[in-house]
Amino acid sequence: MTQRTFEITKAATFDAAHYLTEGPEDRPYRRLHGHSFRVEASVRGAAGGPVGWVADLADLDADLRAAAGELDHGLLNDTPGLERPTLETLCGWFADRLAGRYPGLSRITVSRPTLGESCTLTLG
Repeated sequence: MTQRTFEITKAATFDAAHYLTEGPEDRPYRRLHGHSFRVEASVRGAAGGPVGWVADLADLDADLRAAAGELDHGLLNDTPGLERPTLETLCGWFADRLAGRYPGLSRITVSRPTLGESCTLTLG
């Protein structure tokens, strides 16, 4: 029988302010403003171990919420590594926080649902 590969996903939300200093002067993103963000983290792998899962979803949930909590109701630009807080940079920031604990981390998606915008970082 072929070994099956699964991908599990958890999501968390946070609200934060930011601004970008680059780009045309007339763009609204140059001014301080805020968004409601959603972040999803996916872990890929074979189901295994004594329980028969890829990873403990409760652990992934707690770790993702803790990382999102570091940013919640703050100014992203003040967070080390997020001095230029684009969606792409946010994806990398979350990946850096989770990759050590989840070697099968396969995808991070950060979105701004009210704007219909998202960015996905595919790993591995």
